[in-house]
Amino acid sequence: MRTVALAFLTLLAFAAGPLRAEDAKPFATAKTIDLLAFLKPPPINESAQTKAELGEVLTLQVTRSPEMEASAQADAVEDVWRFATIMGPAFRAEQLPVFSAFFDRIVATEGAVVDPAKDSWKRPRPHQLSPLVKPVVKISNSGAYPSGHTTVGTLMGIVLSNMVPEKRAEIMARAWAYGENRIVGGIHFRADIEAGRIAGSVIAARIMEQPEFRSEYDAARTELRKVLGL
Repeated sequence: MRTVALAFLTLLAFAAGPLRAEDAKPFATAKTIDLLAFLKPPPINESAQTKAELGEVLTLQVTRSPEMEASAQADAVEDVWRFATIMGPAFRAEQLPVFSAFFDRIVATEGAVVDPAKDSWKRPRPHQLSPLVKPVVKISNSGAYPSGHTTVGTLMGIVLSNMVPEKRAEIMARAWAYGENRIVGGIHFRADIEAGRIAGSVIAARIMEQPEFRSEYDAARTELRKVLGL
């Protein structure tokens, strides 16, 4: 009877299929972390600050190297594996299933918290304000402020550096570059990036207080450090 029950449960698991990253449950939403309460509104379109930020985007557009463009394009992906150059060859999803599922939830948390703020402020992207801007990354017409990529890069960097404090400086430098590449790519303004760094820091601090987060964090950290030989 027990064998039949186990077989039935196995069949159900295969029928349901693996959990996709986009289906991951966030640790927080805009209802629990309201970024409108933490961030100041973005600069208005006609402000001197926005004009200066547009100038930065246009300057980078004519000075960025092919290597800078390639880096910006590679960082358009929102996942923790962008830190692989720092973490080493063992840092791969197939070797880290618990860690991978945990960071899927981290990425989902960014979207759940940031997207409503974007929709509220509706700051235009650089290419929406000026036809002179030619992004080299995938076009997005969602609100620019705060930068979701920068938020998740900062959030991932903080959590990952807590797991591997031996590499904290390198991890956080990589997280910083993740945000800078959104300006290099021509898809964000400077204020979007700065707000994203604040948002990522706030989200990290808040979710780290949750028992559910701590439990999954501990399991992911243990797996990661074992795989990395730390």
